[in-house]
Amino acid sequence: CALNDVARFIDLAETFQNNGFLNSPGRVSYPILIRKMQETIRVITGVLEQETKQAGVEIVQGHAGIQGSALHIDGVNTPYEAVIVASGASPRIPEIPGCSLPGVYTAHSILSMPDLPKKMVIIGSGVIAAEFAYIFSLFGSDVTILARSSLLRTFPGQLVMEARKDLSRVNIKEGVRIEEIIGDGGVTGVKVTDANGTMTIAAEAVLLATGMIPNTGFISGIKTSSDGSLLVNDRMETSVPGIYAAGDVTGTGFLTPVARHQGRKAADAILGNPFEPDPVAIPQAIKLKHDLAYCRKPGEPGKGLSIPGPAGPGTFWDVAGHHTGSATVEFDQDGLITGLAEASPAASVAMAYLGWMMNSDIKIEEFDRFVEVHPSPDGIPWLLKYLNGQKR
Repeated sequence: CALNDVARFIDLAETFQNNGFLNSPGRVSYPILIRKMQETIRVITGVLEQETKQAGVEIVQGHAGIQGSALHIDGVNTPYEAVIVASGASPRIPEIPGCSLPGVYTAHSILSMPDLPKKMVIIGSGVIAAEFAYIFSLFGSDVTILARSSLLRTFPGQLVMEARKDLSRVNIKEGVRIEEIIGDGGVTGVKVTDANGTMTIAAEAVLLATGMIPNTGFISGIKTSSDGSLLVNDRMETSVPGIYAAGDVTGTGFLTPVARHQGRKAADAILGNPFEPDPVAIPQAIKLKHDLAYCRKPGEPGKGLSIPGPAGPGTFWDVAGHHTGSATVEFDQDGLITGLAEASPAASVAMAYLGWMMNSDIKIEEFDRFVEVHPSPDGIPWLLKYLNGQKR
């Protein structure tokens, strides 16, 4: 988020500069940016620790190990009434020769990069790959994405088109096979094969954005799936009674709001409290020049209707370039929303409330009572009111 704020600022400044009323914004000082960013992260970490302790939580620093129903902390057997495993996930390191070369990073280690590379290769096709490609291309690096399949393949097609606009500075190569990362004492390039043969793409840095793997290496005697994630029931309880799991360690989506929901659900199950059912539709977003957000119920997409995003805060100066975003609504014959997608400066905020609407089975006609804030670049309320008029 911190890096994206800077990238968006540069993007907007370039738009102003191209219109002739702003002088050159200058170059990013990457080492200073990272230092200032880490200072802020330390502040946030301190606040979270203080709030946790003030809530009555005891924090114990140590190495945990779980063997069946036994919990060990620093090797000492520790009694408990219940355990919630929330150990998260780590970047998946693919089996590509050269991944251990200096200059190869993951999303967890990228802040250790000493300076901006002139040429960067990003291996991956998902959210992390796209977001970092946008950021470093705005910072001035020559960025290439290498995708084994297609860019953002799980996103609605409309949002993929919007993402390609935001990534216009990035060289995107899809359908490629990564042969190896090459270099002698440091990265110099990536060898790939596509339909035209084998080639080497020069690079001073390589970012691996090839998915996540649950952190369960300290656990044994509990059932896991093929990727190592802990299997849980509808109460978030593992195969061992009294041991629960929540978040990325369960391998379900790697989304922070899902992890929070699961953590609360596990706690309620332990305390014997009723808990909220799992949401049917989960809003998701990627942050590039715009927020690209969507929420969709499982199953085949319904009928859809799209409009360009209206000119408003954050989009006014993109009218000339026809890059104000867009909004799409999918619906069924009963007037229920089955899918929503929007590209706009604040689509991720709007999509959270729209996702609640979908999970509550609120029908389109309810939106006749909705009053939007003006001015706004949000086009979905316009579409919902229009659809209700057509339905009547």
